[in-house]
Amino acid sequence: MKSAKPKVLHEAAGRSLVGHALSSALAAGASRLAAVIGPDRGDVAEEVRRYASTAQVFVQKERLGTAHAVLAARSALEQPADDILVLFADTPLVRPETLTRMREALSDGAAVAVLGFSASDPTGYGRLIVQNDELVAIREERDASADERKIGFCNAGLMALAGKHALELLQAVSNANAKREFYLTDVVGLARGLGLKTVALEADEAEVQGVNTRVQLASVEAQFQVRLRTAAMEDGATLIAPETVFLSADTKIGRDVLIEPNVFFGPGVTVEDGATIRANCHLEGAHVGKHVTIGPFARLRPGASLGEHTRIGNFVEIKNAVLDNDVKVNHLAYVGDAHVGADANIGAGAITCNYDGAQKHRTEIGAGAFVGVNVALVAPVEVGAGAYIGTGSVITKNVPADALAVARARQEVKEGWAAHRRAKNPKKKS
Repeated sequence: MKSAKPKVLHEAAGRSLVGHALSSALAAGASRLAAVIGPDRGDVAEEVRRYASTAQVFVQKERLGTAHAVLAARSALEQPADDILVLFADTPLVRPETLTRMREALSDGAAVAVLGFSASDPTGYGRLIVQNDELVAIREERDASADERKIGFCNAGLMALAGKHALELLQAVSNANAKREFYLTDVVGLARGLGLKTVALEADEAEVQGVNTRVQLASVEAQFQVRLRTAAMEDGATLIAPETVFLSADTKIGRDVLIEPNVFFGPGVTVEDGATIRANCHLEGAHVGKHVTIGPFARLRPGASLGEHTRIGNFVEIKNAVLDNDVKVNHLAYVGDAHVGADANIGAGAITCNYDGAQKHRTEIGAGAFVGVNVALVAPVEVGAGAYIGTGSVITKNVPADALAVARARQEVKEGWAAHRRAKNPKKKS
């Protein structure tokens, strides 16, 4: 990846690669998770526990092959399990449904189930050799015969092992090979030597693609976006230009939502039924209520929560603020660290001054309050229900309910002043 960051912490669809693998495992019904990481990778361990707080984390101190990596979690493998799935953190597109199919193969009597794919170009991949509906071998390309190299059914790497045989098979793997490494693929031959059933299941090539470069990361991102856009539209949302809308893996979009072009959804966004997201908006960590209208060119930052029928207009930014039903913030405003009551109106250019250079402070705006154009509310401050803040005011003290607050210099008019100045200081000719 040519990055200071571990490969598995790179993101696609707003989620780390390892986060995708863990999420799929959990969605497939995994009751216990074990993650094997490299030495001094506390950042990866932290990310694992972010998605699976009870996961056990093991360190593979030396890289001696895939079977050696799995055995780094020996204590977890020694605990009783009906089946064990081996996933890779850099293969993020594998669906929970595919993992469920692998488990079903074990339930049908297989001791080992290997996931494969029909490769458009099999060069470099291990071939899956299947006879009479059973997997008889996984042949690495360098060891394959000319006929075996013609096989297009390739090993995707993922494997399911029957719990009662898993540890025995893994411990039997030898490193008697040119690289002196312990290969997980050897489990197939060992299982067949014990008279156990081994099978191969097929997944789509796109689903099992791995990530080793930024180019491959972009390809995975594109695949996720196709999935997420399709799911949103199938669930009843309208995306006018789907290819321009970018979603995160956890984005939740209700029915009859309209999304215009060039909208970006970061992690943690929920959009309820009937909302409209106009063009060129950016949302992250926000909750959008029913029949809300946002944008165009609006930004919702983490902690933004909008009540039903609220309207957020162009060039408005909301951060860590709760807006109750029917609030209007129609243009050129910033509302941060605040609560705005129902039916309140925030005028153009109005802002909550929530940061004093050291700490954040909250602003409370009551129901039905009217905040005029170019008002600065210096937090901490409260504006009572039904209060009216005059245009251009800087409010530093609480305003009672139903009061008028005006905090600006009194206008002074001097008639004839401009003509007098021009006469006194005529323009010089060049």
